[in-house]
Amino acid sequence: MYECGTEKMCNFAIKIEKPCLRGVIMPLFRPMKEVTYNGLTFRPYITRDKIQARIEAIAAEITEEYRGRCPLILCVLNGAFPFASELFLNIDTDAEIAFIRLKSYEGTSSTGVVKEVMGLTESVEGRPVVVVEDIVDTGNTIKRLVDRLRAENPADIKIATLLFKPESLSTDVKPDYVGFAIPPKFIIGFGLDLDGKARNLQDIYVLKEQADD
Repeated sequence: MYECGTEKMCNFAIKIEKPCLRGVIMPLFRPMKEVTYNGLTFRPYITRDKIQARIEAIAAEITEEYRGRCPLILCVLNGAFPFASELFLNIDTDAEIAFIRLKSYEGTSSTGVVKEVMGLTESVEGRPVVVVEDIVDTGNTIKRLVDRLRAENPADIKIATLLFKPESLSTDVKPDYVGFAIPPKFIIGFGLDLDGKARNLQDIYVLKEQADD
């Protein structure tokens, strides 16, 4: 039987002391929760509000740098889709978007083997390109893609990633725009998955046993 994740609500609530609402228990913003996928439990790590704030800041940088140049925003599917779509909508200058699909993860770790599942159809010759990733971990995936793009003579290439694990990096790749630099923990949510699940979580979650490392 196919099973999706399960959710467990945490006890985050406040008691309202205003006379008209005294005794009413209200949640603090959106209730925080633990989620379980494939028998693994994850805890909240980065909230949607913090994610949105960083996306807007990165979009402002890209807007300033590429104003009048119409950059190609290249989204690496599937994981970067939520990040790329929000980023694209917040860029306040002409830009275009395209998609490519690569795969290097199975379960909770990178395989080290990058597979191209859906290739790029647009020409990048002479164009400024911003590659958008959900996470740069070992750097193998993004390095392969950047090397391929450089062979097609773009005007320039920069990398935007929502998450960056500098301690896990094994290549000379250096992202130009980083949402959050994090330790080498396993993360899901906001596009990041566990065997295809959990991508639609609005917040980012960390594996429970790694939460306090």
